[in-house]
Amino acid sequence: MNSIERGMLLIAEPFLKDPNFQRAVVLLCEHEATGSFGIAINRTIDDIAANYLEGIGNHEIPLFEGGPVGLDHMHFLHRLPSQIPGGKKIAENIYWGGDLEAAKYLINSGLVGNDAIRFFIGYSGWEAGQLKQEMKEKSWLSIPAMEELVFHENPSLVWKDAVRQLGNDFTAMINYPLDPSFN
Repeated sequence: MNSIERGMLLIAEPFLKDPNFQRAVVLLCEHEATGSFGIAINRTIDDIAANYLEGIGNHEIPLFEGGPVGLDHMHFLHRLPSQIPGGKKIAENIYWGGDLEAAKYLINSGLVGNDAIRFFIGYSGWEAGQLKQEMKEKSWLSIPAMEELVFHENPSLVWKDAVRQLGNDFTAMINYPLDPSFN
């Protein structure tokens, strides 16, 4: 993808130095002249959503770090638009937010699992022009968002699987060390 638009996955290039984004995959939820907003989809936190969100009991719903900004805010992604109204469509079968009470009801009723809804603390944000500059610097690669990556059963594999979607020219990157001096 050459243009920056809502519904793309930003894949951190393998040597990105910023520890907030090393091997991150960010779902871009908003991109406007004033700035951009996204949620890192592959960084689980060693905690559960129930410890941050009242009303979902002790359900073992994992919690993700959506990014380094707004760590006092929770966001959720889902693929249940008919059951969780009010969500914003980001890509095919990927929705951001919506009726939180409806989401809680589905969780408490056992009608949804981790494969249909994800909770995130914080987000990834860019000021006007910042993401465009980072794309020019090749800090990020991009592909259209895919449901199977956003709701991957093993979030630790999302970066590698996203890189594979870029094609054979990029697959060698999967094995690059975090720090090239270790090579």
